Amino acid sequence: MKFSLVVHASPFSEQASSTAYRYAKCLLSQGHEIYRVFYYGDGVMVANSQIAPPQDEANLPKLWTELANEHSLDLVVCIAAAVKRGVLDQNEAKRYEKDAANLADGFELSGLGQLAEAIAISDRVVTFGG
Repeated sequence: MKFSLVVHASPFSEQASSTAYRYAKCLLSQGHEIYRVFYYGDGVMVANSQIAPPQDEANLPKLWTELANEHSLDLVVCIAAAVKRGVLDQNEAKRYEKDAANLADGFELSGLGQLAEAIAISDRVVTFGG
């Protein structure tokens, strides 16, 4: 079965963000396909390469990147929500005249059209947080 996940929750304020990661791992271990993971609202904070969680907490950006590399996952971050929260790739950093980009490896900025496509193509869409 083909799934897409939508993550609305910040990796710091709610358990939903880490639950989405564990759910994705479970789906993949059972042979399901993940078409896309779409981060929206505060969920985009997981794509900030500059976060440094305490050693006793999971490093979700790193975990998602590793999972994406292992399974060729499409990790899409809503560009409007990301820019609003200071998560920028090279193009957006230049566009807004910021000193540096901080989008974590494995993530890409894109619009809501990517979410609409994921909904249309997937058998199931599961939302976390919000």
